Amino acid sequence: MLAHFGESDGGVLALRLLRDAMERRDADDVEMALIVHAAAGASGEEFLEPLIELSRADWHTRHEDVVSMLGKLRSPRTVPALREATRRVPEYLDWDENRALAVKAIRALGAIPCPETQEALEGLRNDENAIIRENAVKQLARRGEL
Repeated sequence: MLAHFGESDGGVLALRLLRDAMERRDADDVEMALIVHAAAGASGEEFLEPLIELSRADWHTRHEDVVSMLGKLRSPRTVPALREATRRVPEYLDWDENRALAVKAIRALGAIPCPETQEALEGLRNDENAIIRENAVKQLARRGEL
C-alpha cells in the first residue's frame, strides 16, 4: 500500500491522507486515514493539531476514534479539546444514552499527567449527567486525587 502512494513510512502517509481529507472535509477519507494511522502504529506530535481540529469538527462521524487517539498522545495540549468532547453530543450520537464519547474523553483525560487534567476532572465531578460524574470520579480515584 505504501508503494501505491509513493511513501515508505505509514505514519507519513497517514498524516498526508488525514490532512488531505480534512482539507476536503471528506468524512469517508478521514475514516480511511484513521485506519491507515492505526495500521501503521503511527503516533506523535505531528498528529496533535489535526486530531484536535477533528475532535471539534461537525462534518465527520469519527469523534470517538479521534478522542481515543488524543488520549494515546497523553499531551497536556489535548486537555481543552478532551474537556469539550465530554460535553459534545454530535447529532449522529444523539441516541447514545451511555455517552460513549464523553466516557472515552474522560478516560483520555485521566491518562494525562498534568494539573489541567485534575482541574478538568474536578469540574466534571459535579456534572448534571450521572455517567459523566461517575467516570470523572473513577478517574480521579485512579489517579489518587480524591
